[in-house]
Amino acid sequence: MIRVALLIVGLAVAQGALPTQDVLLKAGEYGVSSSMEDYERLMELRSLGMEFFREFRNISAKDVHLLDGRFDQQDLVCLADLAQFMGGLTSGQFWALKMIDAWGSIPSGYLFGNLVDMGNYEECLRVDSTISETHSIQGKYCFMELPIYKWLGLTADLLKVTNMKTALCFPSSCSASVMETFLKQLFQRILGVSDPSNLFSISEETCKVKETEAWDGLTIFTIVLMSAFATTVIGCTLYDYFCCPEQDKIPHLIKAFSARATSRNLFTLADIKKSPNVIHCLNGMRCISLIWVILGHEYIISLKAPAINRGDNLRWMQQAFTSFILYAPFSVDTFFFISGLLLVAIGLRALEKTQGKLNVPLMYLHRYLRLTPIVAVAMLVYLKLLPLFADGPMYDSTGFFDYSTCESTWYLTLLYVQNYATNDMCLPHTWYLAVDMQLYLFSPILLIVLYKWGKKGAAGVLLLMLLLSACLFATIMTNDYKIMFKDGGQVPEVQKKIYYYTHTHAAPWLIGTIFGYFLHLISGRKLQLNRLAVWSGWLLCLAMMFTAIFALFPYAKLLGSSPTVLEGALYYTLCRVGWPLALCWVVFACTKGYGGLANSFLSSPLWQPLSKLSYSAYIWHIFIQEVNNRRIRSNTYFSNYDVMLNFWSTFGFTLLMSYVLYVAIEAPLEGLERMMFPNRRSSPPKPEVRIEIKEVEQANPENLTKTDLES
Repeated sequence: MIRVALLIVGLAVAQGALPTQDVLLKAGEYGVSSSMEDYERLMELRSLGMEFFREFRNISAKDVHLLDGRFDQQDLVCLADLAQFMGGLTSGQFWALKMIDAWGSIPSGYLFGNLVDMGNYEECLRVDSTISETHSIQGKYCFMELPIYKWLGLTADLLKVTNMKTALCFPSSCSASVMETFLKQLFQRILGVSDPSNLFSISEETCKVKETEAWDGLTIFTIVLMSAFATTVIGCTLYDYFCCPEQDKIPHLIKAFSARATSRNLFTLADIKKSPNVIHCLNGMRCISLIWVILGHEYIISLKAPAINRGDNLRWMQQAFTSFILYAPFSVDTFFFISGLLLVAIGLRALEKTQGKLNVPLMYLHRYLRLTPIVAVAMLVYLKLLPLFADGPMYDSTGFFDYSTCESTWYLTLLYVQNYATNDMCLPHTWYLAVDMQLYLFSPILLIVLYKWGKKGAAGVLLLMLLLSACLFATIMTNDYKIMFKDGGQVPEVQKKIYYYTHTHAAPWLIGTIFGYFLHLISGRKLQLNRLAVWSGWLLCLAMMFTAIFALFPYAKLLGSSPTVLEGALYYTLCRVGWPLALCWVVFACTKGYGGLANSFLSSPLWQPLSKLSYSAYIWHIFIQEVNNRRIRSNTYFSNYDVMLNFWSTFGFTLLMSYVLYVAIEAPLEGLERMMFPNRRSSPPKPEVRIEIKEVEQANPENLTKTDLES
């Protein structure tokens, strides 16, 4: 059983349950059990359903002694239903055959990482046999867990992630504890042990019956709210189509809710040549970063899925390609960089037009109104509508997060303090919005500093960035944090302090603001660089990016060495600086004519519609992934190709859902916000300024939304 033991440890590491130093320790302990006996005992359970029938085929409602001292009325009903169940099997009744046919078995390939046999979920829940006028037997689907590590004489609770699971189907009148009572007697005979209580368990939380719970008030409110938006949009669209032949004369309220008008604006591609002052390459950078985020999340959820080859997860983590997935969080730094860049590049120009006047309260109000409504709707949808769209035997174990925490922490999300205030975030992926909002609170000070003190102010911002980077470095060093996944670097405490906190992501944002000030200084100037300088810039840029992605690849082997705390701290801190510095060159080269193919790709007009949808796509892509994975009924297979198939289906449905909700909610609310706070410029802006402000409006709120820096 050495191979079994090592596999158990490996699976625990793959799940993030055990750090590497524990692997070697546990592996040494596992050598004590190396016979075939344990495996043979396990295989005795292969035909568990039929063994259960053979054990209790003659059971009757009078055999109360089988309840092991339990005489609750519900337990007696269960005993009677089990007697009917066994009688139905003996006489070959179809409903009873379906109930036993729905049972799972010992999953084939446990030594390859296959931990779950789901049986047949639908077959079990659809069992409904009328026994009398007042009573019927319905199926109840449950999971039985087999802690194989305990069979090997181990006691580490962290190895629970390697528990084997197999499906059972009992009459719905039977509780999980009664099921355990009967199976305990079966295990005594099959396994030949006097006390099998530690060899398996059945939790009521894993059980499901075919009962539709009544919608609560909040669910009804959510459905009514979404229906109201949809009805309004449909009505305004029909009015626009049939009653407004001249599009420039559409009433503002109708235009805000018209899907026709919104779609026209969404899919209108700006001519790059007619807007030379716009940084078009940011559209491509933003969209690629969004795709990188979605792909990274797709891999995470696929690694959690009940694959028949979960043992391959360990081999996958040691491949070079894996680094592109494990370090997808650099895409988040790209968003922060773009946010800081646009803030300063647009903000300084607006300050020059208003002679340094800044309406700070209006800035904050605009920002909050643009971000918050869609987040509030998302909380309702994730909490109340997700269960209506997704249902499956492993609903609670294959998803990303537990959204029931929204009931107690929703207000923290609306205040954008969830990354500090709680460990149970309502929508965990909105930690990014909290960080971006908190950084935005300091933007007026930063803009005024750069506007009034110029280069001295930029030097001060640079010093602040270095101090915050030093703070991140000190946090890792003083707490002895490990940054690699295999060393436990993804435990909640570590992740919160070095990833979720705002100051840990301030460096990319501040570098973006400094670079935005640099672009403002050289605006309108033609910079001539020789070929050597251009090639050197691109080589240095690519070197910094690939170093950030592959620097830790030599430590990828599961049982190999790990970086020291000092090495990890240096890597983690310097990458926060090096990655945005590399992006500075990309933007500079693309805007000054040295981008070549990179600029042609990143500045393609085809990115513009997706760029406008990027905020909505960021909010809703997790919902699509949750639905896809919580509803699975059978085991999956993990490979790069299969994940790519899942990714493209997720991405396609994400775009569809993002478009629908953008048209129905985000764009109308944005239109209403514009009507509430109309633009109060004394004179028409210059064309290039108007175009840039429009470009900012198209940016997703993660980056800037609309700055609205008018006084």
